[in-house]
Amino acid sequence: MNFLGIDIGTSGCKAAVYNEKGELMAESRRPYEVVFSKGGAAELNSGEVIKKCFESIRECTDLIEKGSVKALSISSQGEAFTAVGSNREILSNAMISSDTRSAPYIEPLVDEIGEQRLYEITGHTAQPIFTLFKLLWFKSNKPKIWEKARYFLCFEDLLQLFLGVEPTISWSLAGRTMMFDVQKHNWSHEILEKIELEPGKLATPQQSGSIAGYVSAEVASKIGLSNDTIIVSGGHDQGCNALGAGVTKEGVAMLATGTVECITAAFNKPIFNEKLMLNNLCTYDYVLPDSYSSIAYHLTGGNILHWFAREFGQQEKEKAKTNEKDYYTLLLNQIDLTPTDLLVLPYFTTSGTPHFDRKTKGTIYGLRLRTKRSEILQALLEGVMYEMKVNLEILENAGYKIKRFRAVGGGAKSLKWVQLKANIIGRDIEVLSVRETGCYGSAMLAYSAFESTALFDIAKEWVKPRKTIIPNKKYEEEYQSKFSSYKRLYFSLKEMIST
Repeated sequence: MNFLGIDIGTSGCKAAVYNEKGELMAESRRPYEVVFSKGGAAELNSGEVIKKCFESIRECTDLIEKGSVKALSISSQGEAFTAVGSNREILSNAMISSDTRSAPYIEPLVDEIGEQRLYEITGHTAQPIFTLFKLLWFKSNKPKIWEKARYFLCFEDLLQLFLGVEPTISWSLAGRTMMFDVQKHNWSHEILEKIELEPGKLATPQQSGSIAGYVSAEVASKIGLSNDTIIVSGGHDQGCNALGAGVTKEGVAMLATGTVECITAAFNKPIFNEKLMLNNLCTYDYVLPDSYSSIAYHLTGGNILHWFAREFGQQEKEKAKTNEKDYYTLLLNQIDLTPTDLLVLPYFTTSGTPHFDRKTKGTIYGLRLRTKRSEILQALLEGVMYEMKVNLEILENAGYKIKRFRAVGGGAKSLKWVQLKANIIGRDIEVLSVRETGCYGSAMLAYSAFESTALFDIAKEWVKPRKTIIPNKKYEEEYQSKFSSYKRLYFSLKEMIST
């Protein structure tokens, strides 16, 4: 028996097949490009995304025993939506999270409903990333498509539609639209009435791990599945990633380094309070039954390493060609874990939580003629972790206690980088045998639904930590002092640009 996990991201999609022991049987990836244009637009060609998903699935099924996939589940990026016609025709590109055209539509709706009320319903604070405000922009700027649309779907439910079932959306992903009541677990009629959207134009919400239907015979034959393959409700990609990392109880959280640096923590009950709300930290459904999660993230994450490598890593690129080593590893091996004399505000993109700051720019403070290139690289990585420590402090002061982390994503490849993170945040970090956990977590959901086996038991069997990185106490006092300076640096720079 095999189980298929699909992960639909911003820059590409992945498909991976695992057996009942969690062993990888086949995997495939397909990239696609974000289309940027004037006015803050950031879109994906939704037809291309679905096509690439089908190609990835087919490539996997060609490598395994025919008909062996018993169930599949989908991990999806949050917030992005697509307008779809009554004959399944795609009517628009998907406005993804980083599309900011919806910003002018936030204040009028917040004034009408109330900031506190919106938070009580959705567990989120109003920001341009959310589907709710993007739909308001869409309604105002594309009224003909708005009227014609049969559905407005996120990528989990969109792929389900093209797999041949009536679309459902996991509670986890629905929570990222800011139209979902995260305590009553249904679309908020109060919110939908304000934007004049019928709930029937959205997918039916389901708890993650619920059976949504079966792949249609017509579609199954095209992508190498059988028509009794079960489609299982998946979740928001951060939740699926955390499940794939074995986050199944309080006190353990995922620390993911991809393009974005992200903490995902899971808890047994929802926490709504002023501290979280004022700092834009959310509460919404986790992919485990009867569980909630919060995510803290900074939009400058692993991309800061990519930037440094592109601009200053030419000699490592050349060296990597001759010795067949990864040039990011060659760069990271040069850093010294002793705290640097520099402070970096890593706002090389718009920030994430807690500030959602679109104006303050990245800064490297403390440069001297003696400063080495390796120090600058280390300081960039330190800055990202100081920002994550700001988020961690807020989460813990609000009641989310995190004892240890599990590292996933590209950043988990380098144990030196993981050690730097542990030193700064002062927590043990477990490095896993699997780094790409979106498909892994989705496959767990599929397996759990097919076998009626508890996710906790599956995660315990599948997820194997291979090493625990412990903070070096030698640097604790110095990093804590620099962290205090880092917080002052942000507010000083913010004040400077506002005057």
